[in-house]
Amino acid sequence: MPPVLLSLWVLALGTIAFLWHLGSVGLVDETEPLFAEAARQMIVRQDWVTPYFNEVQRFDKPPLIYWLMALCYQIFGINEWAVRLPSALSAIVLVAIVAYSLVTYGQPWGWGSAPDSSQNPGWRKAVWGAAMVAFCGEMLAWGRVGVSDMLLNACMGCSLLCFFHGYAQSDNKPGRGIWYFAAYTWAALAVLTKGPIGLVLPGLIILAFLIYIGQFWTVLREMQIFGGLFWIFVITIPWYVLVIQANGDAYIQSFFGYHNFERFTRVVNNHGAPWYFYFLVVLVGFAPWSIYLPPALYRLRFWQWQRWRSSPRQTHLGIFAFFWFIGVFGFFTIAVTKLPSYVLPLMPAAAILVALYGQEEWNENTVSAGKHLDHHSPKRSLFWRIFPWINVGFLVILTLGFLLGTIWLQWIKDPAMPNLPKDLDESGLLWRGGIILLITTIATIFFIPRKPIQWIWGSNLVGFVLLFCLTLIPAGAVIDTHRQQPLRELSSILATERRPGEALIMLAFEKPSIVFYSQGSVRFFRDYTNALAFIYEQSSTLSPPDTLLILTYPRRFAGLGLVPGSFERLGQRGSYELGRVEKSRFRDRPLDLNES
Repeated sequence: MPPVLLSLWVLALGTIAFLWHLGSVGLVDETEPLFAEAARQMIVRQDWVTPYFNEVQRFDKPPLIYWLMALCYQIFGINEWAVRLPSALSAIVLVAIVAYSLVTYGQPWGWGSAPDSSQNPGWRKAVWGAAMVAFCGEMLAWGRVGVSDMLLNACMGCSLLCFFHGYAQSDNKPGRGIWYFAAYTWAALAVLTKGPIGLVLPGLIILAFLIYIGQFWTVLREMQIFGGLFWIFVITIPWYVLVIQANGDAYIQSFFGYHNFERFTRVVNNHGAPWYFYFLVVLVGFAPWSIYLPPALYRLRFWQWQRWRSSPRQTHLGIFAFFWFIGVFGFFTIAVTKLPSYVLPLMPAAAILVALYGQEEWNENTVSAGKHLDHHSPKRSLFWRIFPWINVGFLVILTLGFLLGTIWLQWIKDPAMPNLPKDLDESGLLWRGGIILLITTIATIFFIPRKPIQWIWGSNLVGFVLLFCLTLIPAGAVIDTHRQQPLRELSSILATERRPGEALIMLAFEKPSIVFYSQGSVRFFRDYTNALAFIYEQSSTLSPPDTLLILTYPRRFAGLGLVPGSFERLGQRGSYELGRVEKSRFRDRPLDLNES
């Protein structure tokens, strides 16, 4: 396959998976608007050092994602497309470098000499590796939202693969130093995306790989490790110095203490999970390709370290991807705070492993035709007979899940979206998805005894692309009309009706998208007690305006002592109601906080 065709394949995958309908739904509460608004505030305040959200410093993440969003705002305007574009482009860059790495160094497993490229074309591995990275659940989810996870994933993945390209260069090639320099640069960008983890985790992966392969000191000298670390510090330290100068100990305690050390050592924000949590996340988040990870890892034979040490560097991509995979998986399994997005950086490694496994299966399928097969390679085994049928079982379960949607939709009990189950059911989208998956299942069963594994994967890929385009994207639009559109409409009312200095109280829920869309600050309260305390404090001041705004569920106004006619109704959308109340109503009759 000529390079131009592989480039078009990557571009097509990236366009469908990450750019198509990218801005068609509103920002999703609760995390995405935090990033979007912090980036907008950088432009408003002309402060490119300290991020702000809702008039408060936001120390959660370093600034690179905010800078990129702000740049997109300047080019495309302040909208959902611009918010998500850095994530989408990051995902496409990652897909591209995975494809390039597989087409260049995707030798199966490193046994013996590299096979003849005419018998084992690298483009086949690159085509499948790119497809697996683009069309797995974790990548699709985080490549289409405006948060920092995909940018971190791309920076770490590019850093690791640039390192491998430098490592695999022949001694007489001058490009080795350029690749190592690129690896250090991407690592520095990862540090500016999410902090020390952007350097620590790739560093641990590379060090473990070099120790295993027996070239620790040799490669460290090649990499000019001290010069590389100096370059990383040159890129990253200036911003950290500036933000500490501007915010002092508050930044150090919040970012390094809470958002890095404490997240690793204890449960933060109730994000705890059992030790096997990431087994489930990888199984679902990398599906359906995750079904082939066990045979891919077995085919690698990572325990035969002497064989790997004696094989050429150019054949080490598989074992490097193994250390990449287990490095990310093990690191975050040890960490106490657990979130599904934490193992997003192992998805490229998983794709490389499974793509290489598929190439071996393809090779074994050609033995009967008299084609070359390395005599060191494991013969066809029970793995081949079992795992495609596990693939079928997974598709059957997923098919039944869609076709029986009428049953499980009744379990959705969200006060913000009471009519969502009915509308989703009546849309017919779940039945459409079920039919697509049923056809995919039948095609997979048909191909199992007749064709090599790529035909089975092909049926999976076509089925999941159709499911994504014809069911999941339209379903997202339906969900948006219930979950986020009412908030956007109320934000439009706020933007025109809110008086200068008028406080806005949000009671019983936290929806940061209101801050972004209305471009005004909000006071969030989960319970009546704190809300009433704030209202009484506001009513005791005589500074204008003499009103305040309340956004909550309609039934919650009674808990504030407000009955119909005692406040001005500005709008009701979906399950939310916006009202304006005179401060004097509370000033004349202070409420007993215990009555709530």
